[in-house]
Amino acid sequence: MPQETTNLRNLREPVRFKRALTLLLMTLVLPGSAQIVAGSRKAGRWVWRVVAGLVAIVIFFVILGLIWRSGTINILARPGTLRIVQVLLILLAIGWAALFVDAYRLGQPLTLERNHRLMTSIMDGVLIFVVVGALIYASVIVNTQRDFVASVFGNGQKSKADKGRYNVLLMGGDSGADRIGTRPDSMTLASIDADTGRTVLIGLPRNLAKVPFPAGTAMAKQFPEGFKWNKCAAECLLNAVYTYAADHKNLFPGDANPGETATMQAIEAVTGLKLNYYVLIDLAGFRDLLNAVGGITLDIGKRVPIGGGSSPIKGYIEAGKNQHLDGYHALWFARSRAESSDYERMARQKCVMSAMLNQLSPQTVLTKFQGIASASKQVVKTNIPAGELGTFTDLALDAKKLPVSSFSAVPPLIHTGDPDFALIRTKVAEAIAKSESLDKEGSGGDGKTSSTPRSSTSKAPTTSTTKKPSTKKPTSSPTTPAAGVDDVASICKA
Repeated sequence: MPQETTNLRNLREPVRFKRALTLLLMTLVLPGSAQIVAGSRKAGRWVWRVVAGLVAIVIFFVILGLIWRSGTINILARPGTLRIVQVLLILLAIGWAALFVDAYRLGQPLTLERNHRLMTSIMDGVLIFVVVGALIYASVIVNTQRDFVASVFGNGQKSKADKGRYNVLLMGGDSGADRIGTRPDSMTLASIDADTGRTVLIGLPRNLAKVPFPAGTAMAKQFPEGFKWNKCAAECLLNAVYTYAADHKNLFPGDANPGETATMQAIEAVTGLKLNYYVLIDLAGFRDLLNAVGGITLDIGKRVPIGGGSSPIKGYIEAGKNQHLDGYHALWFARSRAESSDYERMARQKCVMSAMLNQLSPQTVLTKFQGIASASKQVVKTNIPAGELGTFTDLALDAKKLPVSSFSAVPPLIHTGDPDFALIRTKVAEAIAKSESLDKEGSGGDGKTSSTPRSSTSKAPTTSTTKKPSTKKPTSSPTTPAAGVDDVASICKA
């Protein structure tokens, strides 16, 4: 039942004014409390029940997140869950706005002096604008997240970790107007420990020749001696596997992504690892994604040309410590080929990946989420199912705390024109074993120093011409980066 209306005219004006403001603030702090005190107690109690229920749900998910972080993210990231959250936020905004209006009514503004009535009205409007605006904005972010998950992540088959590791192929696709078909411009295999998130980045040169395929696959039957044919030249390198498979879909009946499938099969045979998923990033849109996160900061040891090849050099990314790169310059830093080798470019790409992993904070994601999600929808294609989003988010949060190690199948250790695939598989296994030893009991306990002895690296073949030893300091973009690097950050120093 409604309470009896107090005759406020018996109260002094300052008291009436304070009462009106207090009712508004009570609604801000504890919705329904103004109704309990000065309005309908029944309505106020119903509001309190709703608030208590929402608080209980939030507390439940907070506790669940502390106990089972990946599962909680998986639940909350589902498009259906996000739609429910979006609707609840909109209903909460409407309900809270109604409570502010009712609290204003309960303050009986007509009993106030003109200035006090004006101040009360302004305060009520500001509170409605701030609270409702925040809730509506939150619903927009939730809707953006739902759209992002539905657009990028599908309902693909879940792939279990193999030998305690998730192996995800990261491909940079360059499908510009001047290219025939899509060819991965860069290929890096991220091997992630399923327990700790500790990651090894395995770089595969795009010009790796004669790549094999797993026995029994269509490509292995088509190319029993590796991916080659008479006078194939550049058409039979690793980065051409994607285009070949896409042009021969008959070899992959019922497969909507033959290019990705064939490339994953080739890299499985090359590295000896079972691949779980792939992520294909359109390099042309990568610039927008980097701009959305505010760019990255790197130590650059050697200036890198902007342009080159078939187009003139337009400028340089200068060397120096703590160089902040926006999307345009970060993209050129990662992809520039002029005045450098493919292997140096691979090292720079690992620097960019490592920088994004380490510098992309939860605060950045939250404050710039709409731009990130919008750019990502145009940039990212993956077969990671939406149900695994929490698993990889959880691993990424753990990986941020750990150094990223690396192995690249590049000269002088690997001759890309005639690769020793057995040696590549051996070195990949060694790199992973070294990484895993950091988290084993008795490894020293610091999580940074491996207990696995370093393997000897093949020296470059000597030539008849004697050269003076170089006196230059190592740079972030070495001409021939080391095939094995314990910490990727070490190749990104000026």
